[in-house]
Amino acid sequence: MRIACVGGGPAGLYFAISMKLRDPAHEIDVFERNRAGDTFGWGVVFSHQTVENLMANDAVSGRIIASEFAHWDDIEVSIGGESIRSSGHGFIGIGRKRLLQILQDRARALGVVLHFEHESSDDLADYAGYDLVIAADGLNSRFRKRYAEHFRVDIDVRRNKFIWLGTHKTFDAFTFAFEQTKAGWVWAHAYRFSDDLSTFIVECAPDTWEKLRFGEMEQPEAIALCEKIFARHLDGHALMTNAAHLRGSAAWINFPRVLCDAWAYDKLILMGDAAHTAHFSIGSGTKLALEDAIKLAEVLNRPGLSRDQGLIEYQAERTVEVLKLQNSARNSTEWFETLDRYFGFEPIQFAYSLLTRSQRVSHENLRLRDRAWLESVERWFAGGTNDALAPMFVPYHLRGMTLANRVVVSPMATYSAADGTPGDFHLVHYGSRAQGGAGLVYTEMTCVSADGRITPGCPGMYAPDHVAGWRRIVDFVHANSAAKICLQLGHAGPKGSTRVGWEGYDVPLETGNWPLLSASGVPWSAANQAPRAMTRADMDTVRDAFVAATHMAVDAGFDMIELHAAHGYLISSFITPLMNKRCDEYGGPLENRLRFPLEVFAAMRAAWPADRPMSVRISANDWAGEDGVTPDEAVEIARAFAAAGADLIDVSAGQTWADARPVYGRMFQTPFADRVRNEAGVATMAVGNIFEPDHVNSILAAGRADLVALARPHLIDPMWTLRAAAAAGHRDIFVPPPYLAGQAQLARNLARAAEMEARA
Repeated sequence: MRIACVGGGPAGLYFAISMKLRDPAHEIDVFERNRAGDTFGWGVVFSHQTVENLMANDAVSGRIIASEFAHWDDIEVSIGGESIRSSGHGFIGIGRKRLLQILQDRARALGVVLHFEHESSDDLADYAGYDLVIAADGLNSRFRKRYAEHFRVDIDVRRNKFIWLGTHKTFDAFTFAFEQTKAGWVWAHAYRFSDDLSTFIVECAPDTWEKLRFGEMEQPEAIALCEKIFARHLDGHALMTNAAHLRGSAAWINFPRVLCDAWAYDKLILMGDAAHTAHFSIGSGTKLALEDAIKLAEVLNRPGLSRDQGLIEYQAERTVEVLKLQNSARNSTEWFETLDRYFGFEPIQFAYSLLTRSQRVSHENLRLRDRAWLESVERWFAGGTNDALAPMFVPYHLRGMTLANRVVVSPMATYSAADGTPGDFHLVHYGSRAQGGAGLVYTEMTCVSADGRITPGCPGMYAPDHVAGWRRIVDFVHANSAAKICLQLGHAGPKGSTRVGWEGYDVPLETGNWPLLSASGVPWSAANQAPRAMTRADMDTVRDAFVAATHMAVDAGFDMIELHAAHGYLISSFITPLMNKRCDEYGGPLENRLRFPLEVFAAMRAAWPADRPMSVRISANDWAGEDGVTPDEAVEIARAFAAAGADLIDVSAGQTWADARPVYGRMFQTPFADRVRNEAGVATMAVGNIFEPDHVNSILAAGRADLVALARPHLIDPMWTLRAAAAAGHRDIFVPPPYLAGQAQLARNLARAAEMEARA
């Protein structure tokens, strides 16, 4: 083939090399608008896996690149005059200019024709003599812009400002330096990439950038101010730019996250930053570009594979890798964009939060990297004890209640009650999970009236038999475990009168439906019956039902109660504007929409003993954009309930309207708990696709939540917490005496298996 590669950065050069290696007969021209020695970056960070990929693809250039890498193991976080350092991270880096020289020399040696200072056309008609045109022209790709409708481009411009600089100060660790100015915080990402040069990226929030007047400064003045801010980290060394042609605010960048639905059009193929970007804070942009080049060259040269088939495979495989990294990059980016939440942390927790920000590094991964440092974090989290203790096993206090650990059995509907009364199934269900080691066990949503049930199988707390049934369970939990038990009280509202879950969620009953109440006459879906908009008299009745259920919860002996104000049920129907269409004092702005929910909560709080805690479950995101409850509003909702006496906010999301479009993933709701906790200043419980002890420990140690609730893992494994304790070698946990021998054997077996795996 005859190929034009537009863009002489690492992506374009390495693609040309990879093509020539597979078939020297290819004729390849690389067109670069800049001079051969020009570059507008400083250092490039690689992973060891990327180096292995380079060696497998081209050992000649791979060996040269590997021989010139700068290596470092440590990350240092400097904040508030204190430096926290952890080791075992295994970074490698090389100067971008030197990398380009190596790739240019290798490309020439293989017969690639390089054209520098060449302003290429972005019109495919001008490339009539070429079989393929590779757009490797970076994040500002002119080809991508010219043919945007074919690539279906999605660009998300991030909020923070940053500038790429360099310095002769050589850092012996990947350094994150945070400095507070009168205008706000400014921080640097600094790392060495050669014997005498380091990258030094300065970043700050846009309001800080404006207050410091960086946008009004020419580069020399801006650089001088950065040198002053970071003087104690630079040891007298200057900061430098290799983009001196940029004037004023043009030197500063807002990072654009780029993603394309299609990577090819006609004979034009996108590669590297032209097709996708990953935020600099995870250092994977060049890695993605080089691996794009390898894969594209492979499919274009595979015998028997047509070009169209190859391009489908190229995009399909690379998109998976891109989305993985972009997900991590998004987490990392958002951490740096919301730093005000974390500046109140102690330095050791701030450093832990930074290290785990992308979710690519977890608690146990840190143990593998630097056990001593992680154990110092665990000792700090446990209150300065001499022994390291996994965060999940650290006790927690809410009012007069002390939990033995931070693991919670989440509320999970079982649809197994008879006329609202919990029976033998519930005794075994809740009793076994309490004996399984969790610090706190929640009941499923227990309804405050017969017409407030979701299904005929839902339990209630509105009749004497209900109190007796629940007391039987509570007494068993207290007598046979160290767990506390919380009663979640709710009213189904517009989502009521439906079949049990395994017969279809939110499917109305075939017969025997009861009338529904809601904030407004908005049905949950077209298939569900329309509820009646509540009158003031209805509100009084419902409020009094919650208060009566609260008194019954006292009689049943519960340690804690929760108001269910989430998931589109009755209380939630007032909070979300998607269901609350009222024009009176209970509708419209958030303050009005919260009026009745807060009234109910206050009445419950007054009826509940002062020394026992109360929580509220909220939906922190309606997954409906600005039309529904947003995470911003969730913070205000949490503040309002905390001011009314809530001790804990159980932070869930969604399920508030039938057309929601949630974004799922591992620990996908934890960011909402993080935000509520660290912006509203109230204790939170994280929920949502959390299924490993590693997840629990990472969430807690990073200060993203105070308790962690697991649902599905507890459905299938009541002993989840005891199993986690055995794996961690944690012995100071209550085990029901009849099960002590089994717990001891499990601990021995898991320890032996871990030892054998380590030896292997």
